[in-house]
Amino acid sequence: MRIFVYGSLRRKQGNSHWMTNAQWLGDFSVDNYQLYSLGHYPGAVPGEGSVQGEVYRIDAATLAELDALRTARGEYKRQLIQTPYGSAWMYVYQRAVNGRTRIESGNWLDRTPT
Repeated sequence: MRIFVYGSLRRKQGNSHWMTNAQWLGDFSVDNYQLYSLGHYPGAVPGEGSVQGEVYRIDAATLAELDALRTARGEYKRQLIQTPYGSAWMYVYQRAVNGRTRIESGNWLDRTPT
């Protein structure tokens, strides 16, 4: 299975250690989403724009760990998207983004550190 990551799970980011057993497949930009800074990590929500990230091949154990990290508090919902590497899971932010800073480029690496 594959996963698309766009924030702290990307290479050289704060939670990249969760991807240690994953196989990087390539960079990808998903359309019809907007990226917001939530502080130390981002949230992607449906909207006009695109979000840049990375696609990985992962095993079921890694997906279970990521689900525990991302969906336990109801912040994110896992959604299937299409990539050049095949379908992949993406964590979509489920809470309001009012008052949050939008990252216009759609790239978490372009954020202004808080």
